[in-house]
Amino acid sequence: MLALRALGIIWTAPNTVLGLLLGLAGVPFGARVRLQRRELAIVFSRWPWGPGGAITFGNAIVHTGESLDRPCMTYAHRAGWCRQPLMRLGDHERAHVFQYMALGPLFLPLYLVCGGISARNRFERAADRYALTGRGWWPWP
Repeated sequence: MLALRALGIIWTAPNTVLGLLLGLAGVPFGARVRLQRRELAIVFSRWPWGPGGAITFGNAIVHTGESLDRPCMTYAHRAGWCRQPLMRLGDHERAHVFQYMALGPLFLPLYLVCGGISARNRFERAADRYALTGRGWWPWP
C-alpha cells in the first residue's frame, strides 16, 4: 500500500507542481501552507483570490477557507437535482487526490472532457460519493 501511494505521488508530480505554484502565489498575500497527512496533500488555506471553495492539483489543495473541516453541499444538491446531507470539504478533495494519484497526467484532460467543474462531471460525483460514504472515489463503475 505504501509503495502504491509513493508511485501515485510520483505519477501525479507534474500536477502537484501546478498546485504548489498556484498555492505559493498566495503566500505573500496571506495564504497559509501545511502538510495534511489525512488529505495526503500539501494544503494552502486562506488563499486570497477566487469565489471560495477548494481546488486540487495532484497532492496540493488550494482553498480560500480557514479549514478543510468545513461542511459543504454536494454538486448534485447545489444544482438542485436532489437533497443530500452536507459533506466534509476535505473528504471531497481527498477523493480528487486519489483520482490524481491513479490517473497522473491523464487526470486534467479527462476531468475537462467529462465536464469540468459541474454536477454532471463523473469525477465530482465520485468525489461527493466518497465524501458522503468513505467509498467510491473512482469515477467509473
